[in-house]
Amino acid sequence: MVKKIINKVKAFKKRLAQDYLPGFFCRSRRLSNLYYCLISPAFSREHQAVLAGKSKHFREAKKQKANYFLLVRNTHRIEKGLLMRPRKAQFATSYIHETLDSFSNIWKNCDSEKDAGSQNKWFKDVLSEYFNVVSDTPLIAEQRKKFKMLVNGNDTISSQGRSIPYCRVPGEYSRVDFEEFYKLTRQRRSVRWFLPKPVPRELIDKAVLAASQSPSACNRQPFEFRIFDDHQLVRKLADIPMGTKGYGHSLPVFAVVVGNLDAYASERDRHVIYIDGALASMTFMLALETLGLSSCPINWPDIEEKEELMQKTLNLGPWQRPIMCLGLGYPDPDGMVAFSEKRSLDQIRNYN
Repeated sequence: MVKKIINKVKAFKKRLAQDYLPGFFCRSRRLSNLYYCLISPAFSREHQAVLAGKSKHFREAKKQKANYFLLVRNTHRIEKGLLMRPRKAQFATSYIHETLDSFSNIWKNCDSEKDAGSQNKWFKDVLSEYFNVVSDTPLIAEQRKKFKMLVNGNDTISSQGRSIPYCRVPGEYSRVDFEEFYKLTRQRRSVRWFLPKPVPRELIDKAVLAASQSPSACNRQPFEFRIFDDHQLVRKLADIPMGTKGYGHSLPVFAVVVGNLDAYASERDRHVIYIDGALASMTFMLALETLGLSSCPINWPDIEEKEELMQKTLNLGPWQRPIMCLGLGYPDPDGMVAFSEKRSLDQIRNYN
C-alpha cells in the first residue's frame, strides 16, 4: 500500500514537472533558470562540461601559454586577414601576442621541424607570411623578432610549398559531377545488416581523413573519432545507445564521435562541437560508401544514465561529450534498408 502511494506521488511530481510547470516557468529567462536549477537537472551535465572545458582552455592559454585550440583558431584568423581584399596594413594586433606564446611552447616541443607535422608547419608558414606582409608597430616588431628566434630564421619557402592562403585552380578540381554526387547521397542509407567480415583499418582511416576536410569553425575541429573493432568492445558499446536493439550484434565496427569543449573559452560556442562533429560525420559516412563500406548513425539523446556509462567506458574527461555513435562495416547485400522518403524541395527550401 505504501509503495503504491509512493509511486503515485512520483508519477504526479513527474507529470507536474513535465506537463504543467514548464508553461509557467518559460515566461522569462529568470524563471527558466529557476526551473532548471530547482526542478529539472536536465542541463546539469552540459553545465559542468562547458565549465570544465572553459577552465581547461583558460589554464592552457593563460597559465601554461600553450593552448593548441587557441593557436589553431588564431592561425585561421590570421589566414582570413591575409586573404582579405583589400588587405589591411596591420591586423591581428589584439591577439598576435597570445598566438606567439602558444606557438612558442608548442613548437619547442617538436624534436625537429621535420617531425613537427603538417599542422605545425601550417602554424609556422602562416605566421611567416604574416610577418612578411604586415607593417610594423612596436608590438608587431617585437613578435616578429620572437618568431624569427623560434624558427632560427628559417622562415623561407620550403621545397614542398607553403601552407598559406592560395587561389584554387579549376584544372585541379574533382571530376565528380552533381549527378554522380547525388547518386552517392541516395546510395548512402542507414545499413543495419553487415557481413561478418573484418574491416581493414586503412579503409576506416581513409574515411576519417576525408572527414577531417569538413568545415569547422575557425578550423578548431573540436572532435575525435573513437573507433572500436574488437568484437567484445563493439558488443559492449553497441548495447549503450537505445537505437541498436535487434541489430547491434551485427555491427563489426563501432565508432563514437566525441566533442571536446576545451576548444572554447566561452559558453557561446558550446553548440559548435555538435555542428562541426555532425559535418565531419556526414563526410565520414559518404566516404565509407566510396570504399565499399556502409554505416548507420545511431541517435544519442542526452540521458544521464547513458551518458555516465559512455563516459566511464570511453574514459572521457569532464569537458568531453559523446556527439554521435555509428556502426559500420561491409553491407550484407541481402539485408534490407528503409526507403526513408525525404521531404520535397519546396518543403525544405525558401529563397529570400
